[in-house]
Amino acid sequence: MSLFSTIARHHKSVAPCLCRAYSSFRFEDLQIQVTDKPRPKPEPKNLTFGAEFSDHMLEIDWSEKDGWGFPIIKPLAPFIMHPACKVFHYAPELFEGIKAYRCVDGTIRIFRPMENMSRMAATAARACLPDFDQGELLKCIKKLVSLDHEWVPHSEQCSLYIRPAAIGTEPTLGITMSNMAKIFVITGPVGAYYPTGLKPISLLADPSFVRAWPGGSGMYKLGSNYAPTIAIQRYALKNNNCQQVLWLYGEDHQMTEVGTMNLFVYWINEDGEEELLTPTLDSGLVLPGITRKSLLQITREWNEFKVSETEISMARFIKALNEGRVREVFGSGTACVVAPVNRILYKGQDLHIGTGSDQKSLAQKLYDTLTDIHYFRTPHKWMETLDTGLEEEKCSTTDQAGKF
Repeated sequence: MSLFSTIARHHKSVAPCLCRAYSSFRFEDLQIQVTDKPRPKPEPKNLTFGAEFSDHMLEIDWSEKDGWGFPIIKPLAPFIMHPACKVFHYAPELFEGIKAYRCVDGTIRIFRPMENMSRMAATAARACLPDFDQGELLKCIKKLVSLDHEWVPHSEQCSLYIRPAAIGTEPTLGITMSNMAKIFVITGPVGAYYPTGLKPISLLADPSFVRAWPGGSGMYKLGSNYAPTIAIQRYALKNNNCQQVLWLYGEDHQMTEVGTMNLFVYWINEDGEEELLTPTLDSGLVLPGITRKSLLQITREWNEFKVSETEISMARFIKALNEGRVREVFGSGTACVVAPVNRILYKGQDLHIGTGSDQKSLAQKLYDTLTDIHYFRTPHKWMETLDTGLEEEKCSTTDQAGKF
């Protein structure tokens, strides 16, 4: 399937000129420089999120003139970039978030990485960044994780976070497609998002703030979608004592996302049916989350209640809440898996939501089910096994390696 076909499935209005198809780099050309200064690994109990990084990184450069260069794994090091690079001025940038786990049998596995590759390719087209072979990039990522396999925590509360990204690097000003680009991947061990279990969060729902709109880019994982939300999140916390923002859209105040997470509502609908509802992807307002997709597949396989993807307005939600039909509200994402919600501040009114008893809530059941899959307590096809045996012919400790 072409890249334009991929992005067209997400948004029908994207023009073909945004699809920049070029021959991809290949895993068989991967070059590896091994550090001669490995750093000590942190204790799992001391891990937070996003503060520690592994010894090596993956880097692949592209130019319109020469196409993709050879992929290279090398010791982690800062970039040296021209201050006119387009990424610094016009934000042609994207990123993904993937996790690798040291499972209960000692094997390292990665959770649904091809889903991230597919979303990354669609976002690259939206950002006018070059096409790439998703399978070849995943092979390179697996080799990076394999090389740094000791950085995957020996803990069922931790994981290795994998951050692929792509940026436009042409050193010229002017709002045009960047004729130079870079894909890079860094990794690092992370602790549990909730070290003491699932803690309910509160949300500010203020219709004067909008995250995404039809025809925009809210459904893509662009860095430019996130920077404008930081001030609103700080406002929610400092001025309203709310940990996150419930993003609304339209005159009917559609509920769309929870901070950087997908939204789920578990309730009894107007027809008296038990239902799990999440906003539809069709509007282009919502990121197609991998955890979101997984939770929908799991609950549909359970076949215990109705599962729907559709719009939900604040008026409809409040009516159900006042009638005692709302059972739970929660967000989902790679970082937290599931985050229950116990309060929404909307137009000066606190809307209090039950979160279910500790071990009987749907959020807890879904969290347990998915983390059992992550650590292979429940074997599942979503977990891709990593080969941690290094291929000698692909490892070349060069004279340059110690300079990084």
